[in-house]
Amino acid sequence: MASEKIKTFTDSSFDTETKQGVVLVDFWAEWCGPCRRLAPTVDAIAEEFDGRATVAKLNVDENPDVPGRFAIRGIPTLLLFKDGELAEQLVGLAPKEDIAKMIERHLGQATNSRRAGL
Repeated sequence: MASEKIKTFTDSSFDTETKQGVVLVDFWAEWCGPCRRLAPTVDAIAEEFDGRATVAKLNVDENPDVPGRFAIRGIPTLLLFKDGELAEQLVGLAPKEDIAKMIERHLGQATNSRRAGL
């Protein structure tokens, strides 16, 4: 069962949901074994970054438009958005520490930008 901290994105909600802040999106499918193995890691990341970053899932079978826009060719794929712009990408299984470091890099930049008045 997915964490209650994880949002579910669709083709229609994607642009609005990724517009602001740091957003990690897990592109997955029900039949994907590696996706199922990554799910507990994504759940843990959602808990760890609750209130600081948004964590979401997008089912590629049910929502084909967004994966096509970002040329998602393999799943699981994690895309990190910062204020609506694609900032980083991880394809395949990744350790929790690598995902957390990726998010932290962009949270730090967001904080620094706000302090600088940008």
